[in-house]
Amino acid sequence: MKIIVLSLAFLLGGLSVPSWAADFFDQSFGDFKEEAAMARDEGKLGVFVFFEMDDCPFCHRMKETILIEPDVIEYFNQHFKAYRFDIEGASPVVDFDGTEFASGQEMAEKKYRVRATPVMIMFDNDGKVMARYTGPTTTKEEFLMWGEFVVSGEYKNMPFTRYKRAQAQK
Repeated sequence: MKIIVLSLAFLLGGLSVPSWAADFFDQSFGDFKEEAAMARDEGKLGVFVFFEMDDCPFCHRMKETILIEPDVIEYFNQHFKAYRFDIEGASPVVDFDGTEFASGQEMAEKKYRVRATPVMIMFDNDGKVMARYTGPTTTKEEFLMWGEFVVSGEYKNMPFTRYKRAQAQK
């Protein structure tokens, strides 16, 4: 009987995997040039990259609250391919321009200057940065607003802080 109870608890525990893992992020193969091409082929605006590390409490909070919200998942999946990126990763990666890095850590530090997490960057389908957000957003609404800031093209005209103030005055 104990074995059945323990087995059932294990199975149920395995089923409670946070939905963000399956729903928000796409599976990355470490080749962002190829992933940008897939985004283009799927009619997406670009690629969203969530730079994170395992011991980051702010990353965990974003993944366990904001990135599990159905409207967030729907909005970002509609407009972007979304990938997690471990800034301490040891696997080789290929950047948007085809540059090969020996590790994710090397690319994060040298190319994107990511040293603290989370850092969220939206890239167009050519790998050019459209917007960068350092730190966690405070609410799901702010995260969605940042997405709308990029999708609307306002990132070309002003920084996100000014856009956010303008939206608050409406």
